[in-house]
Amino acid sequence: MIPMPQPQAALAQAARERQSQLTKPAGSLGRLEDLAIWLAARLPSPTPMRLKPMLAIFAADHGVATEGVSAFPAEVTAQMVINFLNGGAAINVLARQHQISLAIIDVGVANDYPNNSQSIAKLFRTPIANGTANLRHAPAMSEAQCQKAWQIGFSIAQEAAKAGKTLLIAGEMGIANTTAAAALICALTGHAAEDIVGLGTGINPASRALKVQVVNDAIARATASGANSAQDWLREVGGFEIAALAGFYAGAAAAGVPALLDGFITTAAALVAVKHDAAIGQWLIASHASQEQGHRLALQALELEPLLDLGLRLGEASGAALCVPLLQSALALHGEMATFAEAGVAASNME
Repeated sequence: MIPMPQPQAALAQAARERQSQLTKPAGSLGRLEDLAIWLAARLPSPTPMRLKPMLAIFAADHGVATEGVSAFPAEVTAQMVINFLNGGAAINVLARQHQISLAIIDVGVANDYPNNSQSIAKLFRTPIANGTANLRHAPAMSEAQCQKAWQIGFSIAQEAAKAGKTLLIAGEMGIANTTAAAALICALTGHAAEDIVGLGTGINPASRALKVQVVNDAIARATASGANSAQDWLREVGGFEIAALAGFYAGAAAAGVPALLDGFITTAAALVAVKHDAAIGQWLIASHASQEQGHRLALQALELEPLLDLGLRLGEASGAALCVPLLQSALALHGEMATFAEAGVAASNME
């Protein structure tokens, strides 16, 4: 296990002291003050500069899609990759608006698609296989495949850190990946499938009942095979993109760069990463609470409080991208507001 750097408590204290001197009532900017202090300990500076965000979308297919757990056919994974590359998806709009560099990493898309040299986003094709096996009936991937996917994500985060990025964001695309994510969350938290499984891409109640059964069957199968550690469960019921996401969060933490979580699937991956090494949790921020049923329970397991709750369930890192200007604002207020002394304003005389 790679030793993780630690947030710097002295810088957090310096940032906290600065907050107490800014021309505002103490605590009047609420969580924006907490965010500035949290980031100061990790960027690291008592007054951090504007964030340089990077966003990676990991894409892969899932064998469990054949069980009918998604409202969309499996070929949509490849079609959405094309949409990302052509700049037409929601995340493309948000990345452009908030000046976030965007890369697409294919770690196991089953259907072929053209590689357009005029693509808007960078494409990295590193497919491990044409999707995972059906997790209801067999391990989703082999140990070697799981390690390869993890390492791909880890390396992407490390390269982004070396390039000077100071906020790392990951998204995902993979039809049926909410089933894999739900199974992981159930396995790693002990919650029942009925409490975690949601509507995913918009399935009906009958399909949700099937999805609950699929998750229960997968957990029973993996338990019987001896699954115990987070890595065991990732291999048994995860996905290539989920393994890459977990590796991405590990790579961000190892590089000492904050990582911003998106929705249900990325939170399941973060849970795997933190169960593997608890120190990774010190580098994670939760962007939002999605509409997916079990997301808040997964965030509670990570002891993270989301910044937003807008009823989103799109994925793609759309919720995370929406939080980038919020984080930028927290740092701008922290660094650019005048102190009472600088502005010649009398400070509060209340202790």
